[in-house]
Amino acid sequence: MTTDSKNTLSPAPDRLQRQFDVSQHDKIWVSDATFIATRQGWLYLAVTIDLFSLRIAGWCMRDKNNTALVEVALTMVIWRRSYKRRVVVHSDQGSTYASGDYQGLLAGPLRLVSTASCPYPPR
Repeated sequence: MTTDSKNTLSPAPDRLQRQFDVSQHDKIWVSDATFIATRQGWLYLAVTIDLFSLRIAGWCMRDKNNTALVEVALTMVIWRRSYKRRVVVHSDQGSTYASGDYQGLLAGPLRLVSTASCPYPPR
């Protein structure tokens, strides 16, 4: 899938700079999406990982690869971690992560720093 430049924002600067050694939880989250072949068609999976623990902190699966897929994965991390401070969220520059909606989630009241359908809140 290529980036649809009419509906996406410019990429954020790379604040991670390939520095993968993290000293504590919830300083850097990394996110990506992939696809899985099933008997019923494609299944898309987005995950957000805490770079310190290397554990999946949020995820979402859907039958479409869209902005809502990655928004829900990020929202799950925020909800599960009771997020209180700024964190760097690093992802690729694909259209789902460069979308205005996802960037708005990052820049909203939570003030995440960027380098987020499951139609219900994550549990």
